[in-house]
Order: sequence, then structure tokens, then C-alpha cells
Amino acid sequence: MTRKLMAATALAAGLSLACPGCTGGPARTAPPARTAPPASAASPASAASPASAAPPASAASPVTMAGARHCPVTIGHPVPSSKPWREGLFGWQSAYGNGSLWVGALWPHGVVIITPDNVDPDGRLGMKFGWYRLTSGFLAITGRRLDAPAPSASGVASGYGLIGFNASGVIFPTEGCWQVTGRVGRVTLTFVTFVIKGHCDTNAVCVPDRAR
Repeated sequence: MTRKLMAATALAAGLSLACPGCTGGPARTAPPARTAPPASAASPASAASPASAAPPASAASPVTMAGARHCPVTIGHPVPSSKPWREGLFGWQSAYGNGSLWVGALWPHGVVIITPDNVDPDGRLGMKFGWYRLTSGFLAITGRRLDAPAPSASGVASGYGLIGFNASGVIFPTEGCWQVTGRVGRVTLTFVTFVIKGHCDTNAVCVPDRAR
């Protein structure tokens, strides 16, 4: 999974940088029955704190889209056109950030659909996210599940120098509501996303395997 994600993120980065006019980004997601209110892209504080998440449930309980209603997801927005670097960020059309660090390719409605080709034999789930560093340093990524006990998530983000674009692959040990944090030196950026297995059709419309 790690090698596959590193190769895929490097390819995505190359395509994004070589073709600035290309749109890229995640597939469309069929909307859940009800989503959390959109978070502002201008303020990192809009990613809700763990206290607002649903009470912990059994880690063995199956994850369904009903859980997305209680997950304080971060909603992505286009990077403003005033940012001269925006087309250097893979997934800038659905991004979130602050003055020093941005993340792109956030999924519609804050729900990430993990298709079978991104599931390891041991059950771990992988997804690509693009980052843009306006401060110098290496990117480190961690994550924790908010709605049930689970091992920590981790991110693969190597190369790309000390500033600018950085592709990444985030490994989620389980489905559920996840808080992901990127850190560059003393700068941090946190977003929340709901992760669930599903499938995508030929029109790139993705739906979860368990709707309820």
C-alpha cells in the first residue's frame, strides 16, 4: 500500500505541475442524507474539535453513512485566484488552509469513498491528498479516529524539497470519522473527513457500500 500510494501521489503531482490548467481532484460523491455545516476555508479553526463528534462506539461496529451526520467534516473550497501558487496544488478546487499550509483534493461533502483497489489485504485504507507549504520544512502527517477507538492514521509524504507542493498518501487503519493533521515545523493544519468503503462507476460517481 505504501509503495503504491507513493507512486500514485508522485504521478498525480507530476500531472498537476506539468498541466496547470488541468482540474484534477477527487471523483464526485453521492451526497449523504445530511451533512455537517460547511467549514470556512479561511480559518483553520472551522475544523470542529473532537468534542463535537459522536460518542465513541465499538470499533467492531460496521461503519455506515449514518455516522457521517455526526462527523464534523471539513468542507473544501477553491483556493482564491489571488493566490499565485494555487494551480501548483493538486486538488486546489476543493482545498482548505491557512496562511502557511494548505491541503487539497478534499472530497465532496467531506466523505472519502475508498474503492477496493485502495484497500490493503490487512484492511488498511489509502487515499491521496495534495499539500502546499508556504513555510519551509518537511511535511509530517498523523491522524486519529474521533468516533471509535482505532490505531493512529499515518501519512506518506517524501521528497518535494522544503517548500511548495507536496503529494501525500494517507493510510487509515479503519473506516470512520478521522481527524488528519499535517505539520511543517511549528505550523499545523487539521481537517476532518469521513472515510467509508464504496465503489465508483464509469462516470466517476462514487457511492458507499453501506448507505445506512
